[in-house]
Order: sequence, then C-alpha cells, then structure tokens
Amino acid sequence: MNESWDAFWSEVSRGETEEIRGVTVPVPTDMPLLVERRVQELQDSAELDDVAELVSLIFGTDCMEQWRENGMGLKEFQTVLTWGLAHAGGNPLTFAEAYELVEQGEGAQAGKAQPNRAARRSRSNATGGPSKRTSNGSTASGRKKSRG
Repeated sequence: MNESWDAFWSEVSRGETEEIRGVTVPVPTDMPLLVERRVQELQDSAELDDVAELVSLIFGTDCMEQWRENGMGLKEFQTVLTWGLAHAGGNPLTFAEAYELVEQGEGAQAGKAQPNRAARRSRSNATGGPSKRTSNGSTASGRKKSRG
C-alpha cells in the first residue's frame, strides 16, 4: 500500500487534544527537533515572544496569548509546560503529577527528562519485600567485653 508519511504519522500520533484554559491544544506525542536547539539558543532570554515561540513548537498552536487572556497564572503555566514536555518526550504525566513536580521545584526540565512518576513508583515498589540489607560494617556497633 502506498500510504504517505503524513497519513501514517497522523495515525501513530493519535491526534488527541486537551482543553487548557479554554484553548484546545494537541497532546504532544513527539519532541520537535527544533525545540532542543531553540531551548539552548533562548535559555537566557526573558523575552515573552521567545517563550511563546517554544510553547507554539510544543503545542503546535499559538495559544500562549489566549492562555494569558484567560487568566493563566505562572504556576499553572509551569504545570502545563511540564505536562507538555513530558508527553512530547515520551514520558506522559497526568496534570496532577506535573503539578507535583512544579511544587517540588523540578518543573519543566523534570517533565521532559523523568519517566512517568507512576512508573517510577511501581518500579520502586515492585518487589513488595524489605529493603536490601545493609552491611554490618556500616551499622553494627563493636562488641563490648564485660568487666569481670
């Protein structure tokens, strides 16, 4: 079958959307190659247009101005950005998990670099058994001789 790349990728990326502050945005399923380069180029920029450009690259829409007009706050924006970067990086988070990362000060960088928090929790609790035993050398106290 002669399916085009665009048709194939449209199927693979599922085309899911979310409504965020009244704006319907696609759920990111891949990190555009341009984002990595632009993040490095703009990392020291405080220009709102630069941030809006990155948001547009991630969400594929010009939504930042609409979010601002609809009352989005800074912590809310950080949460959305963390959520979007995590999805784009292949590590989907829920909005609550993204918010938790922002609250912990890990924010957007953690969103794209960390695996899904639920997956991390399930891996750490996978055995259900006790922790690995610590060596006696680091925890045992020396034997005392009795005075007799």
